[in-house]
Amino acid sequence: MEMAGVSLKRGYVVVEDSDCAGPTEEIKKQKVLERCLPEAGDGLDSHCLPSSDTEPQPPEVGSAGKGKKNSGAPLEEEEEEDGFSEEGEEEEEAESFAEMMKHGLTELDVGITKFVSSHQGFSGILKERYSDFIVHEIGKDGRISHLDDLSVPVDEEDPSEDAFTVLTAEEKQQLEELQLFKNKETSVAIEVIEDTKEKRTIIHQAIKSLFPGLETKTEEREGKKYIVAYHAAGKKALAKVRTAADPRKHSWPKSRGSYCHFVLYKENKDTMDAINVLSKYLRVKPNIFSYMGTKDKRAITVQEIAVLKISAQRLAHLNKCLMNFKLGNFSYQKNPLKLGELQGNHFTVVLRNITGTDDQVQQAMNSLRDIGFINYYGMQRFGTTAVPTYQVGRAILQNSWTEVMDLILKPRSGAEKGYLVKCREEWAKTKDPAAALKKLPVKRCVEGQLLRGLSKYGMKNIVSAFGIIPRNNRLMYIHSYQSYVWNNMVSKRIEDYGLRPVPGDLVLKGATATYIEEGDVNNYSIHDVVMPLPGFDVIYPKHKISEAYREMLTADNLDIDNMRHKIRDYSLSGAYRKIIIRPQNVSWEVVAYDDPKIPLFNTDVDNLEGKPPPVFASEGKYRALKMDFSLPPSTYATMAIREVLKMDTSIKNQTQLNTAWLR
Repeated sequence: MEMAGVSLKRGYVVVEDSDCAGPTEEIKKQKVLERCLPEAGDGLDSHCLPSSDTEPQPPEVGSAGKGKKNSGAPLEEEEEEDGFSEEGEEEEEAESFAEMMKHGLTELDVGITKFVSSHQGFSGILKERYSDFIVHEIGKDGRISHLDDLSVPVDEEDPSEDAFTVLTAEEKQQLEELQLFKNKETSVAIEVIEDTKEKRTIIHQAIKSLFPGLETKTEEREGKKYIVAYHAAGKKALAKVRTAADPRKHSWPKSRGSYCHFVLYKENKDTMDAINVLSKYLRVKPNIFSYMGTKDKRAITVQEIAVLKISAQRLAHLNKCLMNFKLGNFSYQKNPLKLGELQGNHFTVVLRNITGTDDQVQQAMNSLRDIGFINYYGMQRFGTTAVPTYQVGRAILQNSWTEVMDLILKPRSGAEKGYLVKCREEWAKTKDPAAALKKLPVKRCVEGQLLRGLSKYGMKNIVSAFGIIPRNNRLMYIHSYQSYVWNNMVSKRIEDYGLRPVPGDLVLKGATATYIEEGDVNNYSIHDVVMPLPGFDVIYPKHKISEAYREMLTADNLDIDNMRHKIRDYSLSGAYRKIIIRPQNVSWEVVAYDDPKIPLFNTDVDNLEGKPPPVFASEGKYRALKMDFSLPPSTYATMAIREVLKMDTSIKNQTQLNTAWLR
């Protein structure tokens, strides 16, 4: 099939990990936002760990935060320190990102080679603005999550309205500075003028409600009563042993479910980073949050979150102090959320400046609705750097630990952050983990975690050193290898047998895979056929694709008959995945517009604010394709878009096809 070129702007193509390519203003906003936050706990700055558009990932959210140094310096100082003007910084980032992408992967490298439709491809701009890609989660009850209610449930256990007026403006200012670590003192004392128990209770409630993260106690000083506010995690607060008569934790009403469920609307931030920000502001650990699946960074996303014993009032207060987040639709429930419980995700995607005729668009969208697309693992599954994640996964499965270490730490082609380049050079020169670690200001990246492990356990115990990287991130490497094999095998299956079921194909009956027999072929369609991800607990098709699996794994020095690993964590049980996905609720329209910056549809927040929907002219300088569709979990919207446009979705290919996006 003919592949069409795609025009892309800097930083707007990376679906998940736009660490190297986010818009400068957004980065600076975030610096301001996070400057007043305390440093996060150990986490992982995922330079090379990908995740999918909709792939549910394990909930070790605590290990995903990017720690920032706490600083009270004004923004101007930081800009001077960086040594770049905004324009120069953006230009440099663009060039460095383009350089890096020259060494990235193409779809061909990861087995993505086939299309199912016969229409002619056309070009368009994917994610010109992050608001061109909106994801709404579909809950376990089949309802699409929307943020449409910011009200807080009325609860007699919550503070009275007086709590919001009892503090003076000056006191609020002092408390806010305390909360944001901007004052030099460790506490703020507020004198109780009318000393009654009711008055003291209202002040206690007011501080805790308006300034999440602060705790309070009553003290008598020189015959006067004071309410003293301090940080829950203050140095001395944690040292003191609390008793039943002197509890630090808020009491939680027994009549209320232990979990507050809410809808989180977020812009240009992935789920785990978002939870880290919420947890910092609430001064709680990230692991008290639960969710059903992770969502894109470079998008607007709406999903359900649950949090243990944090009131809707405290959560709603965050709407006043957080940018690019909105919390609403609060309710108290007995249970948390679990990964994978969602039914899927609903996507609203705008492809701008399309070149296809109305007829081409019609054919492409009819095909997407009626036939679907090949359920490939998308490019973000394999990383964005010159060392693909599946190569590391393969080395783990081969038990080649020196190679695992080498792949992660060795110098690599393409531009990277300066400190990473220096760290890799030091490692190549000295093989001294402590010396290489000194070159890293950010210790939470994969490289930093591994070097810390090597310093601790020594070069002869790479397995334990690698084990310092959070488990879910380690497993991403081997899942990436499984995905790589699956993509290649599905391309071969479609090449050899086309888009029809054949005897020896696999279908699922419940959770069990069975073979299609000769006489049953007419009872199935291509939409029923599944293919295995390699592992010890799957069966393979009964036709020549089975031998293709064996040959591919043998070439990689792996035994398909023994996928159990010496280390239990790295034993692959395998799974089954449909080879063709037909999206649900497909609709589309082509709209004309003149200004590339105008939004082409309303978000949930726009609707809450009462903004009228955009009105389109019948003629315009540009045309855009607005498409809506729903997908099951663990499928990639980018692969559906690839089928519509007939384009290679790899960043490398797009930069080679058209460098206009850099300008």
